[in-house]
Amino acid sequence: MAKQADIMELSKRRGFFFGSNEVYGGVAGFYTFGPQGAALKRNVESAWRDQFTVRLGNDEIEAPTIMPEAVFEASGHLEGFDDMLVECAECGQSHRADHLIEDNVAGIEDAEALGLEAVGELIAEHELECPACSASLAGEPVEDFNLMFETSIGPGTGQPGYMRPETAQGIFVEFPRLREYARGQLPFGVTQIGPAYRNEISPRRGIIRVREFTQAELEQFIDPEEDEPPLATVEDVSVTLYPVPEQESENGEYIETTIGAAVEAGTIASPWVAYFLGIAQEWYERVGVDMDRFRFRQHLPGERAHYASDCWDAEAEISGNWIEIAGFAYRGDYDLSKHGKYSDERFTVFKRYDEPQTVEKAVVDPDMSALGPKFGGAAAQIADELTALAERDPSAFDAETVSVEVDGERYTVESDIANFSVEEQTESGEHITPHVVEPSFGVGRTVYTLLEHAYSEDEVDGEERTYLSLAPEVAPTDVAVFPLVKEDSLLGLSSDILRELRSSGLSVTYDESGSIGRRYRRQDEIGTAFCVTVDRDGIEGDEPNTVTVRERDTAAQVRVPASELNTELSALLRSEDSRSFDDLIEAYTVVETGVSTE
Repeated sequence: MAKQADIMELSKRRGFFFGSNEVYGGVAGFYTFGPQGAALKRNVESAWRDQFTVRLGNDEIEAPTIMPEAVFEASGHLEGFDDMLVECAECGQSHRADHLIEDNVAGIEDAEALGLEAVGELIAEHELECPACSASLAGEPVEDFNLMFETSIGPGTGQPGYMRPETAQGIFVEFPRLREYARGQLPFGVTQIGPAYRNEISPRRGIIRVREFTQAELEQFIDPEEDEPPLATVEDVSVTLYPVPEQESENGEYIETTIGAAVEAGTIASPWVAYFLGIAQEWYERVGVDMDRFRFRQHLPGERAHYASDCWDAEAEISGNWIEIAGFAYRGDYDLSKHGKYSDERFTVFKRYDEPQTVEKAVVDPDMSALGPKFGGAAAQIADELTALAERDPSAFDAETVSVEVDGERYTVESDIANFSVEEQTESGEHITPHVVEPSFGVGRTVYTLLEHAYSEDEVDGEERTYLSLAPEVAPTDVAVFPLVKEDSLLGLSSDILRELRSSGLSVTYDESGSIGRRYRRQDEIGTAFCVTVDRDGIEGDEPNTVTVRERDTAAQVRVPASELNTELSALLRSEDSRSFDDLIEAYTVVETGVSTE
């Protein structure tokens, strides 16, 4: 199993990722993806888009990363998007209090769920010290710290705004227009891939916890009374679950089951959440996550986000620790209701009845000629509150007076002035607020997981080697082309092959520097799936116009006609094709290298 130090060293040396702005000392929590990392990240995003946008028939948008303050006031982020902070009185360093507990107190994996007071007590009980200066943190206050980056929109003081802490709000605030594009028909889904920003108290573990990161999110809008997911498509998918009862039990264990069985048993309460867990399980396996180091863990009540009625995390084991790499939340109507309340727009969908219905409806028609002189500027708001009260509680108008509250002040109105009545109305439908189911993926964390899970060491030709056993779909480079030596005939054929492979859409690198063994090792370390070597035997030998194709994981080689190379490699690298390197071994001549093909 790879250690974090191995991944960090390899990533920096081979250009996967490294700390940003290092020439100026750097800033914690910001990383640059190098040439290999950017390609790997881009391929992960493309694979996610293929599954969650294209194959599920959803639409994709791209919203701004800076949004006005009103958005986050409505969403609840201004009040409830906090982490636990404890500050050292000696050196002034700030730390994530819950992380200190998790790192230093045995048996506690999720200290965030315990609350501020309990975390403070545990710091004192276990006499925890400041990681920076070793001063005691016992007795220091544990406080909430809001994670959003604040900014100003426009010159001067401008309009207050924030860099988005999640991509989701960019979808929610545009719902009235997105609803039109969907022709008002539920269910429909909208995806977005892009950066988000969180002012982390103590960024750590490379790209696992950073201040700028990429999310890939799907917001699925549904009618909670009628819409059901196509559960049959994933009901047989096997999953490892870690639900709340097992986490709270002294002898809690994982539940090995299928999606269908988990829904039937009530382990996963929402069929929609279960459906997306099944989709995600298959997608993670497709891109190369080690499924023996993967689980779905249900959020404990104390750690559940303010908007979620239920939430499950996809977690991967990294260097002996479990990290969240995706979250699956049933957000209910929280987001759309909040934005509808705070804005002047309707965040609902009109649901048409099969047949028109005659219903009794409580209505008021306030006498404004009486309300105006009596209540002045508050009259219009009082009238609106009377209308809302009639819909909510018609019995309130049975008395001689009725009371409503406007801006914290209570007003009493005579029922006669309110003009309350119950009328029969014919309605063709009703406005409903859709519920939201959200799969949210951390792209950077997925990239890191793939690097660590793919990291392998073995011995080839008597030498130790390190290689990344990445799925071909996400590997930064598909093919490397090598002329064995710098001879015109070999260089010419190598150039022709390079041009043809690139023209077919493959990511191909070219290397003529150093021994062939060193060139193989360089490509192994970045996860290049196949290496093509042009040698004299392929031009002058018994099999002319052939090249050798080397497979990364086994280091086995076969000799393939140059004219068939493009077709064969394209088939090997397309995830939907069933062609494998074993098929090439059966079809072509195996090159004797001392490496077993068994």
